[in-house]
Order: sequence, then C-alpha cells, then structure tokens
Amino acid sequence: MSYPGYPSGPGGYPPQGGGYPPQQGMYPPQAGGYPPQAGMYPPQSGFPPQAGGYPAQPGGYPGYPPQGGGFPPAQPGAYPSVPAGGWGAQPGYGAPGGGMPQGYPGGPAPGQQPMPGYPGGAPAPNPSMPTMPVYGGGAPAGPGGNVGPVGPAIPPANRGYRGTIKDFPGADPLRDVEVLRKAMKGFGTDENAIIELLGNRSNRQRVPMVRAYKTTYGKDLVHDLKSELTGNFEQLVLAMMKSPGEYDAFELHHAIAGAGTDEACLIEILSSRSNAEIREISQIYKTEFGKTLEHAIEHDTSGHFRRLLVSLSQGNRDERETVDISLAKQDAQKLYAAGENKVGTDESQFNAILCARSKPHLRQVFHEYQQMCGKDIEKSICREMSGNLETGMLAVVKCIKNTSGYFAERLNNAIKGAGTKDRTLIRVMVTRSEVDMLDIRQEYLRTYGKSLYTAISGDTSGDYKKLLLKLCGGSD
Repeated sequence: MSYPGYPSGPGGYPPQGGGYPPQQGMYPPQAGGYPPQAGMYPPQSGFPPQAGGYPAQPGGYPGYPPQGGGFPPAQPGAYPSVPAGGWGAQPGYGAPGGGMPQGYPGGPAPGQQPMPGYPGGAPAPNPSMPTMPVYGGGAPAGPGGNVGPVGPAIPPANRGYRGTIKDFPGADPLRDVEVLRKAMKGFGTDENAIIELLGNRSNRQRVPMVRAYKTTYGKDLVHDLKSELTGNFEQLVLAMMKSPGEYDAFELHHAIAGAGTDEACLIEILSSRSNAEIREISQIYKTEFGKTLEHAIEHDTSGHFRRLLVSLSQGNRDERETVDISLAKQDAQKLYAAGENKVGTDESQFNAILCARSKPHLRQVFHEYQQMCGKDIEKSICREMSGNLETGMLAVVKCIKNTSGYFAERLNNAIKGAGTKDRTLIRVMVTRSEVDMLDIRQEYLRTYGKSLYTAISGDTSGDYKKLLLKLCGGSD
C-alpha cells in the first residue's frame, strides 16, 4: 500500500537504519531533523537532518508532522491509527457519515473528500449481541475503496458467543444480491440458493442487502421476495431482512393493532429485551407508526397488566451488577408482605420491584424469598394473580432466572398441540439465533427430552423447515 507523495517500494517503506532518506517535495523545515516518534514505524529512529528542511507535501498533509505531538501513533498493522472498535459507533460499512476516513486502506487519498459509505445508516445491531467488527470481517477493501468489506478480523471462534448464526467472513452485499437476483430471475425460484445465502449471513450482513439490491438493480428487494415466495417461508425470509429493533417494533404493532391483542407477544418482547433494545424499539415504533409505544399499550390494555407493560416499555431497569444482600432481603420481605402475608394482593409492590430492580439483584431477591417463606416466587404469583397479569409477571421472573429456559418454553408452546403457532416460532428463532440459541437448544433438550432440531423437523416442512433448521444450527 502506498500514499501519494511518499516513497514506495516492495511491501511499503524499506527499513532504513538512520531513518528515511531526503525526499523531494516531502516534509516541512525542521532544524536538526525530526526526532524519533513514539508509535511510528520501527525500526526507524527519526528523520535525518536535511538542509533547508523538508518542504510541505503537495496535495497531501500540510507538513509532517501536522500537529504538535507528531502524526497520530499507528496501531500495529494499521495506518493511520484506528480507534478501538473501528471508526466510531456506526455499524455497517465505512466511517461515520459514510465513506472511509482519509488515509485508511482502501479509502480516499489525503486531501480528497471521502466517498459516500455503503450502505450508510444501517440499523444498529441488537445490543444484547456480543460486540463484533464491522461488516465483512476483515477482508480487503474492494476496488474503489468503499464497496468491499472492511474492518478488523472476527475474533477466533467468536469466543463466548452463544448464537448459531455468525458473521460470514468476507461477505460482500453486492455479490450477495447477485445471488438473490439470479435465484428470483426468470421462470421459477431457486429457493435453495436463497436458503443457503440467508442462512449463512448474520443480521448485520443481511440488512444491507436491501439497499445494495436497490442500488444495483433499481428494484425493491422486499417487494421481489414477496412476489416470489409464499406462506411461512416468505414470512420467515422477510423477518430475517429486518434489523432486530425494526422487527420487534413491527411485531409489537401487529400484536396491538391486529384483530384482538396478542398479549403473549407483548410480554415476550418487553420482558426479555435490554434497556437499550427497548429504547431503540420505541424510537422505531414512533417513526414507523406515528405514535409512541407507551400510547399504543395504554389504549389496548387495561388494569395492572397495562401498568406492567408500561413500566417495562420505559427501558429504565437498573443495570448495575452489584448486589446489596440487605436490600435484597428487604425486597423479599416486601413481596411477601404484598402477597402471601396479606388479604388480597398489592400488585403495585410487585410491579415496582420486578420492573425496576437489576437482574442480579432480583435473582438474589428470589433466593431470599424462597429461604424466607419456603416457596418459589412463581408459586406465589400463581396464587396471588390471574390472567394476563399472572402470565406477564411470570414471564419477567422466568426471563430473569433463566432466559434460555423461558424461550425454550415459548418454542415448545408454539410447536406442541394441534397446529403450529408459526408467528411465535419464527419470531423466537430469528431474534435468538444470534443471541443464545445454543443455550435454548440445551434447555429444550433438558426440559422436553428431545432436541429442538427434531421438534422443528417434525412440525414443519419444505423450504420453511430448511431455513428454520439453519437458524437452529444443526441437530443436537
């Protein structure tokens, strides 16, 4: 890699024992030459003195170094320095505001304007997901600098990652949409090609395909998928093309605005998402549907169940990891006094504790409660409450105690019995495939005595089954 105005040789700058030789049209005057710079290219020991100094570089950086502390130190293997985690917080490709920063490999030359990023503004990843690098996993930049994948390499084996779908190394949305276009073009549809592609791309790699498809073919990818696919397979594919926040917002809207209210969906999403996820969902909901999520909940539910959902929709749970044992004992006593130890039930006390306290704190509260009165908190909730409020409170407790066990139960309820609750099955498989699907599979096998893979295989069919099994991640 070379930069305008800098000497180039095989593999970059050849090592020089006493620094770089004088170059015509390079560096600004500096009495006595440049001293060694911390973090620069080893094994250089500084730039040698040059009569008259080094003049400013035409069309490049105005003198070297352009600031008091010298040029920013380079990280190993990178030039110029790259902030931890990549360029800013923007997911997807390139740098904040679109395009890669000046001087970055594959980016514009110093002094030039950065090209628009591709595909700028991709939705933020699910905060509950482990932090992963930008799209592409470290493959070299493509021709032109801002189209090909960029970013640091994916950590080996995604250490600690409990999802079944991972970033596909070197994936390029422009190549991926060619595969989709070929699968849908002409007579018939190559469903297997669609399954193989989407089943091997993470959400942050699938979402940019929508913009890439429109850029390349001038057509809407979602519209073309709808026209080519049908039934539950169509619904599953469309769900996979939305960002996590967008998908949750649309599911909540369907649960509220559809015929009747899908209380189980409201409970599932609001009781299991993090503060950051809920806030993102609320923003998307307001943008897409012209009203706040809280307003929609208030107009479609009632009583203490409404209060529970409104509290959860604030995304304001304490997220501290520390636990105060004495406070946990006090909360356990308050729950006992609000339920088992009084005539009637003080639902507001349950609501205040279950919706505001941190998850580590609540796990300690549940332990103290069991020690104090000899029964699990779930049994007390079942005794003291009923209907949607009981279901909602139990979901909160189950998610805090064992999130993967809660979703294993949701999947079993969707599969067992006459008929399949396909909307629930699709939602859980899509939203948990990059979070904790491996743990859900373990809980499913432990609780129900058969693998989730076997359960899905026996209850679904065709292309729908094939893609679900991709999200499941193989047989146990």
